[in-house]
Amino acid sequence: MYAGGSSGQVAQGLAAIEVAPIQGKAGWLMQNALNDRFGVAGNATPQYRLDVRLDDQIEGLGVLSDDTVGRERRILRARFQLIDLANGDILLDRTAGSDAGIDVVSSEYATIAAEERALENLAQDVAGRIATQVALVLREAQ
Repeated sequence: MYAGGSSGQVAQGLAAIEVAPIQGKAGWLMQNALNDRFGVAGNATPQYRLDVRLDDQIEGLGVLSDDTVGRERRILRARFQLIDLANGDILLDRTAGSDAGIDVVSSEYATIAAEERALENLAQDVAGRIATQVALVLREAQ
């Protein structure tokens, strides 16, 4: 898939993807992770646009005997479309997602820090899944 290294067709295609702005903190993390994976350095003229919509949720799990939540699950799902800017065709329309478990401890600060770290990790994981699917589509197109 990555034959030719950074000068290969897939790598050049990935560098020609413009990631549309994504709302919220999760969106900012996702956009940065995607740009890192695509190798965006301002060198290539955008040929494609990637539109991403995120759904970020935290669910309480593991209710303790005193009716407090002892564990949480953070879920990050992304629906994304790769659009050819030349003709407006949608080349890819899929979803990707991941989730992480979080222990709820007596320190509220520690729990919030764990939730934030989980979001950072999930953004990286989902961005990797998106980049892989986009690379496969670009390889097939070329």
